[in-house]
Amino acid sequence: MFFCTATFLLLVSAQSLLLTEAGKCPRVCSCDGTKLTVSCIGKNLTAVPPSIDEITVKLDLRNNNLQVLPRGAFIHTPYLTHLNLQRCNIAKVKEGAFRTLGRVVSLNLAYNKIDILYQESFDGLSSLKELHLDYNRIEEVQPGAFTQLGFLNMLALTYNQLVYIPNMAFQGLQNIKWLRLSHNSLNNLAPEAFAGLFTLGRLSLDHNELQLSAVTRLDMSYNPMTYLGEESVSMPKLTHLYLDHMSLQDLSDQALSHAPLLSHLDLSHNQLRYLEPLTGPKELKSLNLTGNPIYCNCYLRPLRQWVSAGGLKLMGACAGPPHLSDEPLQSVTPLDLRCRSREEALTEPSEEDSESTGGAVTTAKPKQKVKCPDKCDCDIEAQHATCEGQGHTKIPRGFPAKTQLLDLRSNHFHYLPAKMFPGLSQVVSLHLELCKIHEIERGAFQGMKQLFYLYLSDNDLTSLDPAAFAGLPELTYLHLEGNRLTQLPGAALAPLSNLFVLHLERNVISKLEPAGLTSSVTPKLRELYLTNNTLTAVTKGALDFAFLGILHLDSNQLTEVPTQALSDVPNLEELNLSHNLIRLVEPRAFQPVSQQLKRLYMEHAGMEKMSREALVGLGAELRALSVRGNRLQVLPDLSPLSGLEVIDLQDNPLLCDCALLPLYRSVQGYNDIKVFKLLSSKQLEIHSLQVTINT
Repeated sequence: MFFCTATFLLLVSAQSLLLTEAGKCPRVCSCDGTKLTVSCIGKNLTAVPPSIDEITVKLDLRNNNLQVLPRGAFIHTPYLTHLNLQRCNIAKVKEGAFRTLGRVVSLNLAYNKIDILYQESFDGLSSLKELHLDYNRIEEVQPGAFTQLGFLNMLALTYNQLVYIPNMAFQGLQNIKWLRLSHNSLNNLAPEAFAGLFTLGRLSLDHNELQLSAVTRLDMSYNPMTYLGEESVSMPKLTHLYLDHMSLQDLSDQALSHAPLLSHLDLSHNQLRYLEPLTGPKELKSLNLTGNPIYCNCYLRPLRQWVSAGGLKLMGACAGPPHLSDEPLQSVTPLDLRCRSREEALTEPSEEDSESTGGAVTTAKPKQKVKCPDKCDCDIEAQHATCEGQGHTKIPRGFPAKTQLLDLRSNHFHYLPAKMFPGLSQVVSLHLELCKIHEIERGAFQGMKQLFYLYLSDNDLTSLDPAAFAGLPELTYLHLEGNRLTQLPGAALAPLSNLFVLHLERNVISKLEPAGLTSSVTPKLRELYLTNNTLTAVTKGALDFAFLGILHLDSNQLTEVPTQALSDVPNLEELNLSHNLIRLVEPRAFQPVSQQLKRLYMEHAGMEKMSREALVGLGAELRALSVRGNRLQVLPDLSPLSGLEVIDLQDNPLLCDCALLPLYRSVQGYNDIKVFKLLSSKQLEIHSLQVTINT
């Protein structure tokens, strides 16, 4: 009798427990007890449901109508680590709203209506690492708003209404690495606006109203910048630019194209090996390349000739080859700058050989003896090591521990085993192009914690081990072009949380499908290049990249604009679909990216027709449109594209009839700043019709 009663009581208790557990999931939400997640997306909730299970760690409340976050809004969920509050019409966050959330590492408040960040707004978020405040209405950041966020790594404040940043606005962000302030209305920064941000690695201030046009001297020395791209410096009155003691490895010849009055440029103590003649500066008198590993061969001739023609004072010395080592750049002539065959390089006596055989005494100062593998060259001052084209079949060992740039291209490694780069934790840039590599074992790059650039171009890779890139927490630029990859290497890229640019040109990828790459795998991916593959389709969900801004799908086999797939890249600014097989462009083909798209290229794509509504949705944001080299006789409606600066319609059999009247009228409305660059002159030429733009 006792046994039956006890069993009955146990059954009743178990049933009650099950009912209790079921009741902990709000009726309108979906809950996963295994993963401890709760999702209440788009349920028109006006408050945080109080019945959410206390042990929940991930809570998704997107697309609701919360409006105000009151004090103690999450008091019942103290174990949360991830909280998503996007698109909830939140206008105010009251003091103490997050006070019980000491475990949260990611908070997303994007696409709301917050206008002020108060001193107490984020109290309690002591473990927070990522804070997204994009697309709000923030006009003011009160000093002390972030004092409790000592572990925050990334703060996103893009697309708000900030005009001014006061002193000490970001006080307390002791571990901040990326501060995003793009697309605001900033025109004034207090002198100590960014004071105390000692760990800041990236500061995004583009698309604001900062007035730098009157600046004549700019000093950016001692910043860890590695590359200066096209039009990086746009200051019409700048005369002196200091970029010394940085980490520059490359400089676009167009980087200073908008600094015509520049007279003094200091690039000393960087990692530049070559430099192209610079386009833009017409008044340049002095160029300082001291302390760079400049290699004086035939590739330096254009720079040397440019310097001579302009009468520039050139400072610096050759780092190689051996017979020109330490020779002043100013005294080297174009005839000295030659590229020798490999046989000549191997048979030419070294400086040490000349000295041992009684050769002529060199005027160069004796080089510091450094540890360096056989058939390699190590420069301890420039922190550069190269074994380029020396026939190595295994990765050499014994490079200086402080090496930052390691060049191993044009060897024959075939296979990279695990842990192949011991003692090279300081390397920033690794070149492995043209090495016939067909396999990379998991953990091959283990220990390279500072690696920023990895070049694996022009090898024989057909696939990648999921852990091939394990141990590369800082890798930002990855070059995999010119291999034989058949699909996006999503799993292999999972360890690369900082990946920003991915090059996959010249592979054999035929289709983009979901689960190849996603925002969860590469959350910071900004640029994706898939030029010259064999793509025939891009399915919806294949391009799930929240921050992707540049996408190149040119020179493939696409037969239509991948409209549905574009819905997953809402921040896309540049799209290249040139050299495909797109005969017809359907109505609203670019609607999913219409709010952000700035540059659209569809050149030589075999287009015979574009629907009149093909560009519907695109408006003032679009800056460049090129449909050169197609078969178009009639154009779509271009009247909404009021922000166009460049439009290229050349090599199309356009019919010169009344259908072109809207285009003619729109062109007449442009002033001399916004010129349609169909020709080098200020004319619009359409087949046999010419219309002069009045300026």
